[in-house]
Amino acid sequence: MITTDQVKIAAAQYLAEKWDTPVTVSDVEKIFGGASRETYKLTLEVDGETRGVILRRDPPSSLIDTERHLEYGAYDRIYPTDIPVPEPLFLENSTDFLEQPFSIMAAIENPMSDVAPLSEEQKQKTGKQKYNLLGCLAAKDPLALKFDEIMTVPDIASTAREQLAYWQGVINDDEIHPQPIAQAAIRWLAANLPPPAQKISIVHGDYRTGNFLFNDQAQITAILDWEMCHLGDPLEDLAWSLDPLWSGEDLELAGRLIPHGQAIQIWCEASGLSCNEQALKWWRIFVSVKAVAIWISSSENFEQGEGKDSILAMAGWVMTDRQNRILLDYFSPEVMS
Repeated sequence: MITTDQVKIAAAQYLAEKWDTPVTVSDVEKIFGGASRETYKLTLEVDGETRGVILRRDPPSSLIDTERHLEYGAYDRIYPTDIPVPEPLFLENSTDFLEQPFSIMAAIENPMSDVAPLSEEQKQKTGKQKYNLLGCLAAKDPLALKFDEIMTVPDIASTAREQLAYWQGVINDDEIHPQPIAQAAIRWLAANLPPPAQKISIVHGDYRTGNFLFNDQAQITAILDWEMCHLGDPLEDLAWSLDPLWSGEDLELAGRLIPHGQAIQIWCEASGLSCNEQALKWWRIFVSVKAVAIWISSSENFEQGEGKDSILAMAGWVMTDRQNRILLDYFSPEVMS
């Protein structure tokens, strides 16, 4: 277990070497809530100025298995575009400084992520931005942004099959107990594959309320957590963002912000793509299976891995149960008819 004092000392040394100037770390705050990387906010004194950075360090055990160079590469390629993300500064793969690899990004000033306190007008404003940005992301050419240099470009006709096979493999490898609901859903998905993707897009992989920051004017300032970014069918991101898990008690609102129909319409207009009802239905069931895979992997990591973070145990227990209930609702006679 590394301490905040160790982070403070190592970060000051590392950044001083990178910037070739003295750096003082005046404050270190560990940010709790994430489960794939340990996250720290550092306040720096550099050349007479104060600035903030975010340091994300690989933990011994994680909720999801992700490759840091893919996440950092996504930030690096998205940053020059109109999709707001934190500025990526450094990716360090060695373990010399902090015992584990890490990355450093510029901090976003005055960040807010909890949408609960927002007024209805502010929720509308933020929700419209959220789905406009997701549509803009779907519209981008991943090859023009050189995503093919860091990620596999799937065949447009087989991306759904490949994603299903991957997450089915995660469930088979990591399940501690049988997962009959997820396995039944997998059989349905395999027998009812959607049409080929309209295009191969940059898929964020975890686009939801809670993974973006906004300011006191309800303006989105940064899209975060690109750990699961990949190339694939843009409907996957749309489906994930609409999952009932992110809606809280109001299932009529996508991510507790705006109605589902409005969200889909905004996405279609921004992306220039259509939203086939049956294809979206397939992807919505798929993302619930994907989520089950993530949650049961957290159970496996908690039981078998080095890390004993309580968030891993909580996700494996509570979230798996909730996601299974969502899957059962999808397969109810009323929904399937």
